[in-house]
Order: sequence, then structure tokens, then C-alpha cells
Amino acid sequence: MPRKKRDMSNTPEERLGQELRRLRESLGWSQDDLAAKIQFSSAMVGFLERAERAPKEDFFLRCEAALGAVGKLMPLLAQCEKTSPRWFRPWTKIEAEARVLRMWEPLVMPGLLQTPDYARAVLRCEPGVSEREVEELVTARIQRRKIFDRATPPMVSVVIDEGVLYRPVGGREVMYHQLEHLLELMARPYLTVQVVPVSIGATTGLSGAFALAQIAGQRDAAYLDSPINGQVTDRADEVHAVTLKYDAVRAWAHPLHVSEQVIREMKVKYEPQG
Repeated sequence: MPRKKRDMSNTPEERLGQELRRLRESLGWSQDDLAAKIQFSSAMVGFLERAERAPKEDFFLRCEAALGAVGKLMPLLAQCEKTSPRWFRPWTKIEAEARVLRMWEPLVMPGLLQTPDYARAVLRCEPGVSEREVEELVTARIQRRKIFDRATPPMVSVVIDEGVLYRPVGGREVMYHQLEHLLELMARPYLTVQVVPVSIGATTGLSGAFALAQIAGQRDAAYLDSPINGQVTDRADEVHAVTLKYDAVRAWAHPLHVSEQVIREMKVKYEPQG
């Protein structure tokens, strides 16, 4: 039986935006009219109707009051992912249902495995980001760990470049606790981490991070990272190409026991002094 194509349209955010537009137009209001009533910009109204910004509770509470539609928008808002970037939300839903996850990361620790302090240090590097936005994103990133609390957690296979261990993200203490956390995760029977030595030189994985997911009854999916936003796809040819890259880069990785020893040695080097 062929696996069904994953519907990555009509997300909760899109349904929320469509309902907001329907309610606004039912009153004959323009976006400018609604914006004036709720004291937000008309551009923001447009962004949220098109699901191009993360939805905020205060905005939709004001919309409900102004539109005389109390109870019409907040239930839809509750279904939304309010903090992750819009382009990443399809992947968080895939990740939450996956039975197998495979990841490659050449630059930083994979987000799913990051400690809050490590994630904070990474996210603060984004130009123009506010501290509030950083904390919201950290919360969203840590919430993704809930997949490890499932009755049957996914099998997770992670491959990282050795350079990830050498990059002191957040400083010595943050790195020490990050590697400590990583070793704790590796003690779980469903999660493995392998390290590709820097002595290998160039590999096919240097072009960027990616991840693969398998979900029962659905097509396999892939996520490809980029400097601006990521791409989520379940097209068979694209997933196959990413799978080949993953297999190629993993072939260069240390065996599990050697990878663990490499991580333990790096943890000692970051041990806080004094």
C-alpha cells in the first residue's frame, strides 16, 4: 500500500488567518479598519491573515473584542505553534510523530539536543533579535524534547562534525554542560551520536545541516537548513537525495564507542576551572 502524501498546507496558523479574514470581511471592514480598532498596524493584520508571522495572544484577543467574535479565534490560536518560525512549523509536527529521525549537523549541536543555555547563545547571534524573542524561541526549542517522553520514543541517529565540539558556543561552562547533556542522552537506548573527525577534510555534508524523518503510513520527509529559512519536503526524489548524503557522511563517522570517547575527552577540556 503506497504511503500517502503529507498535507503541509492548511496549517492551524493558516486556518486562524482565514477565520480572521472571514470575520473582518463579514463586517465590511478593510485591514486598515481593523488595525485602527485594535491599535496594531494594517501590515500586521495582513501578516497574520496570511499566516506570515507567529500569532500572538494579545493581537487575537483584541480582534475578538473588536469584531464581536469572542470565542471564535482563541480556540484556533490554541492549536497554533506560537513561537517557532512559520517555515519550521511543518517540521516540528513531523518530528512529533516520527518513529525514526536521522540528523546531520556540521556547525552547531542539533536543536533537539541543545541545552537552554546553548540554545540561548546560538539564538542571540541573530541580527536584531530581542531578548524576549530569544526566550520564546528557547522555550519552543526545549519543548521539542517532549518526543523523548512518548511511550515509544523515536529512534534517533545523529551525526555531527567534530568541529561542533571545538566551537565554544556560550563559553566553557555552557559547553561543558552541553556535552554532559549530550552524554546523558546517548545513554538512552533509542539515541545514538556519531562524530565525523575533522581530519577527514571535505565531506558531502559541509553544504549544510539536514534531517530525515519516517512516520508510519506517510511518506518520509526531509528538512534542509539554510541561512534564511529551512525547507521541508516529502518529495521522493528530494528525500532520496538527502538520504544518500546522510549515508555518505555517516560512513566517515567514528563508531559509537569511539564517538563517545571523543565527546568525553572534549567535555574534560571544557570543565570549569576553579
